[in-house]
Amino acid sequence: MMDQALELLMNRNIVEDPLDLLKQSVIVQKYTAMSDLNPLGKIFALIGLAEIPYAEKLPMTQMLISYVNQHLATPEGFSFTGKMEEIVPCYNALLFEAYSRLGLGKSPEAQNALAWIKQYQVFDRKQKTTWPHKGICKFGGCMNHVPCFIGIGKTLRALLTYQENVDASDEKVNEMIHLGIDYMLQHKMFQRLSNGRPISPHITDSMFPQSYHLSFTDLIYIVQKGQCTDDPRAQDLLQLLNEKRSKTGGWKIDYIYKYAGYLPFDNRRKDSEWLFYLYASKKP
Repeated sequence: MMDQALELLMNRNIVEDPLDLLKQSVIVQKYTAMSDLNPLGKIFALIGLAEIPYAEKLPMTQMLISYVNQHLATPEGFSFTGKMEEIVPCYNALLFEAYSRLGLGKSPEAQNALAWIKQYQVFDRKQKTTWPHKGICKFGGCMNHVPCFIGIGKTLRALLTYQENVDASDEKVNEMIHLGIDYMLQHKMFQRLSNGRPISPHITDSMFPQSYHLSFTDLIYIVQKGQCTDDPRAQDLLQLLNEKRSKTGGWKIDYIYKYAGYLPFDNRRKDSEWLFYLYASKKP
């Protein structure tokens, strides 16, 4: 049976009482039952809830937004630790995208995150960020000699969401989307330039909702929203999408991230209705 949260996503423009559907959703009920989450857990819960239309009206979502605003939003952007010097591209982008979905794309917190992206995110090996703090040099090096592909992918995804949901006229955002898509297409979206192998763990795995891993689901989202499915450099990705299709015509979740606050919307046993909506269906 389809969860009411997905039903709401598919019919968001014609549902008379969205809050009633939200209350019936098993996914929403599981989020509502979460307690004692640490900061990262709160981030993952908010990211998941942001995928559900009208979730911003839920007390749980409002509580999580309040927490992020008070503890993780800095004048320079979102920090997963709350310390400005430890802002990193992936978590700044993840929260920025969530805010863009939740009707908060123009909030001061989201605009600070966007300003950070505009000023400090790079999409090219030849560029160097001017961000002075060393947090981006931890965790494998977000923007060392080569910018982290995960950070680029998550940022590009967030900018596409912002463009669609908040402001399609921001010239700097549109320019960065163009640069980011071109950079990722140079890598055929998921391959190392040196040997053609997958760039990072789980980049060819379907998962939903997002975690900090750059997933196959993220890449399909980017080529669809970026309107580059006809680009020859995207064909390896789209071929893999076809290869992943199950005998019953859908797609299965490949990987479930394990962390308190992260809630998979489907299990791995059967075709995922969420993936089918994201990968194949015509959106309203």
